[in-house]
Amino acid sequence: MESDDVLPGAEAYGPVPRRLLASAVRCFAANGFHGTTTRDIAGGAGLSPAALYVHFPSKELALYEIVRRGHQHAYDILSTEVPSTDAADPAARLGALVAAYTRFHAHRHVIARVCQYDLAALSEDHYAEVLRIRHETNEIFRLAVAAGVDAGAFDPDLDVRRVARALISLAIDLVRWYRPDGPETPEQLGELNARLALRMVAR
Repeated sequence: MESDDVLPGAEAYGPVPRRLLASAVRCFAANGFHGTTTRDIAGGAGLSPAALYVHFPSKELALYEIVRRGHQHAYDILSTEVPSTDAADPAARLGALVAAYTRFHAHRHVIARVCQYDLAALSEDHYAEVLRIRHETNEIFRLAVAAGVDAGAFDPDLDVRRVARALISLAIDLVRWYRPDGPETPEQLGELNARLALRMVAR
């Protein structure tokens, strides 16, 4: 498995910008965007202080690449790896979505922490682009809950939007406390959250 600071899609870059992005992930996760300097990022990659600007004109652009690619990767997992055609079993689909989203936030908890905590440091245009991806991700969960209600598999009185938001939060909350050396694996946490999700929506 890849290291949790390896940015999804970073293979599109050359070796040096990949090292810079990995260093930026670690620095932002440890110290926050505003507590990190360009010197910190370059130094963490074993490069001179000016190296970042050769590949990323600003620290904010490095953050944007991390946050955008992190959000896009999570969306891609939900939209391509979780079957969407089994309309006859909405509970299985919802459980699979929650489990997959949970595993992502555990396996990539360092990147996910940056995605959640430093989002507000993006420029207005970059923030809007990431917000679009977040809305599309949220919609996957909302539609899955709504499908279960419509099929009679879930509690008919559910507030679909609020429940979907709560299910998303089950996975996202991992970035506060998850550690790879903890007692539970990402797979175990995914199964646990899936069971909790199905209890939340049960008739």
